[in-house]
Amino acid sequence: MDERTKLLISLGAATAANCVPCFDHYFKKASSAGLALEEVQKAVSLANKIKTGASMVMRKSVMEITGQDWESNQEPGSTTDRPRCC
Repeated sequence: MDERTKLLISLGAATAANCVPCFDHYFKKASSAGLALEEVQKAVSLANKIKTGASMVMRKSVMEITGQDWESNQEPGSTTDRPRCC
């Protein structure tokens, strides 16, 4: 795997893990390696989509396990469709 790919994966993982020090570390490395800000933004956007989807699935699972109704506990503006990860 090339260095650019490793850095983009690391930035995405740092984003998904909510690790600001990790993101800062890898962003500096990415900047030094010549990665464009647009590339970093795409990696961050993808990581956030995955993180948000996984969070929704977990929330629905917890509600089902604890006997709560998913559809009556939706936040305003959210969908009642089955949550999914991506």
